Amino acid sequence: MIPQATKDLILDTARVEDVVGDFVTLKRQGGSLWACCPFHNEKTPSFHVVPARGIYKCFGCGKSGTAVGFLMDYERLSYSEALRWLAKKYNIEIKEEDETPEQIAARQRSESLMAVSEFAFNFYRDQLKTVEGRSIGYQYFRSRGLLDETIDKWGLGWAPKSKEAFVTAAKQAGYKDEYLLETGLASEWEGKGIHDRFYERVMFPIHSVSGRVIAFGGRTLLKEKSDKIAKYVNSKESEIYVKSRSLYGIYFAKSEISKRDKCYLMEGYLDVLSMHQAGITNCVASSGTSLTEEQIRIIRKFTENITIMYDGDSAGLHAAIRAIGMILKEGMNPRVVFLPDGDDPDSYSRKHTLEEILEFIDTHEQDGIAFKTDLLLSEAGDDPLKKAGLINEIADTVADIPDAIKRQVYVDTVARKVGIEADIIQERVAKTRDKNAREAGAARMREEAREKREQQQAPIQAEQSTQRQILEADKITGPSERELLSFILQSGQDPLNFETDSEFYNPEGAQTVAEFIDEALAADDTVFTNPAYQATYEAYFELYDKGLPQDDIILQLLNGEDRTVATVAADISTQKYELTVHNFSDALTTHESWLTNFVPRAILAYHEKRITLMQNNLMKELADAAPERQTQIMASLSRLSEMKKTINSKLGREKK
Repeated sequence: MIPQATKDLILDTARVEDVVGDFVTLKRQGGSLWACCPFHNEKTPSFHVVPARGIYKCFGCGKSGTAVGFLMDYERLSYSEALRWLAKKYNIEIKEEDETPEQIAARQRSESLMAVSEFAFNFYRDQLKTVEGRSIGYQYFRSRGLLDETIDKWGLGWAPKSKEAFVTAAKQAGYKDEYLLETGLASEWEGKGIHDRFYERVMFPIHSVSGRVIAFGGRTLLKEKSDKIAKYVNSKESEIYVKSRSLYGIYFAKSEISKRDKCYLMEGYLDVLSMHQAGITNCVASSGTSLTEEQIRIIRKFTENITIMYDGDSAGLHAAIRAIGMILKEGMNPRVVFLPDGDDPDSYSRKHTLEEILEFIDTHEQDGIAFKTDLLLSEAGDDPLKKAGLINEIADTVADIPDAIKRQVYVDTVARKVGIEADIIQERVAKTRDKNAREAGAARMREEAREKREQQQAPIQAEQSTQRQILEADKITGPSERELLSFILQSGQDPLNFETDSEFYNPEGAQTVAEFIDEALAADDTVFTNPAYQATYEAYFELYDKGLPQDDIILQLLNGEDRTVATVAADISTQKYELTVHNFSDALTTHESWLTNFVPRAILAYHEKRITLMQNNLMKELADAAPERQTQIMASLSRLSEMKKTINSKLGREKK
């Protein structure tokens, strides 16, 4: 367990701009930093980092929080794992406190997949140094031109010939079968337990953006061709490894990609390794899967420029054409370069110097659309129908470009290349965009309808997300609870200075907003029907009672281990909430006057809503109640009606 003093040191040291900047390219505008949000797909930056406050906020999807929250959301880490990540980044030593057996078990369960993966990384790397590993695996790497420095840096390894070497070592180290199977490092052996998934293969560790080993690729060195032996075997997908969201080499390349504002996209492990060794360190590969939208979006965090360097065979050419369309659709800039004489990046980089490689790329790199147009024109030859078809296909690709100016430039370029008036190409582009928009709209409607059906068919479950819980509770209580909590989180320690003739005037001195609200709601054992709001309310006052300043309270809520509270605090405290009782922007008054006017009104609105809920519950009970109970209910409804009438009178509105 991490001691509290160490937690405080980690949280005080961590800079949100440093942490977010490890995953996203931030661009400064004034005192803030901006980027395209890493949590949802967008073309215009709405992800805002405020170093002075130590927080981030996306105005598109609503994600917000601090450095520790970012790591938990983006890297899918537990709170403890995020703290350890930060401690490692800032070289903070963690001296563990004694843990109970239950705490140890819980931590091991949450960290087991990563722990098994890290153990495997060290195992395969160490096996490369054995007699067997050096004579086979190490010699293979050396035969492919890889230097010891590259082998060590990338953690390349060897899976022994024995089909039980890794499983035996892992079990001896205390790792359970279920985690060995879940990470895909072991497979079930019919009637004989489990055995190694990787054996007699050279091993390529796959790292996440943050540098954690999440999977492996294993290549056989057997020369005999057999349908039973796959050349490459990759880890199966798991909680920590999703192929479509992983790129080989991204951890080692991300800084250089950002620095050079360009990423070279390749096909294989050795392509990336050899090019890095040659000095081209801004390259990655989509090994184990065809290029995906998620992989392109990972690259987009660091640059908008991708140069495709696939093999020049037929499969490579058509894979490049597919990639061009996907990259354009994401609003990025695709280029292509094919190496000469049937070379791939691996073989070419071993034959040439860095200067020669860079010169070749510089002189042979082509714009993606221009390349696709030339290739399809050559395939169509003199066949008019084929030529018409390819022009439509190219126009459909241009239609996917989100930026209007880029789209128009490409329309003009394609028109010149194919010898057709730009207006004709533009007409096809416009029709395709309309068609795509209609299909996308229909898809959204189907998805919304599906979600609505699911909501109607299934009750809200406890394990649903905090945001869903908040939204559902807000439907019941309306905005009144959120309004009160927003006053507390945004202005909790501001004084309320009422006039002497006000019913709220306190001769003993002004109360703060938080004290005034807390006293007004003291009669209720549970202030909020929304459990997320109630937890945040209690956490706030626990810190308030310790005498902490408002900003420190909010920061501790954001950094706290209770992520429900952190989510609510981030959501409400990072933006001004639009009050339903009155719009502050229309108040034309000072902040102090606004508070003295609208905090009491918000409390009245809260009580009015609570009375309405009580009335509704009593009305539901009335129909099936016994006569004596019906009399009691009618009396209660009468009292509640009078109370509601008084509240509405004070709010300046008639009873509804």
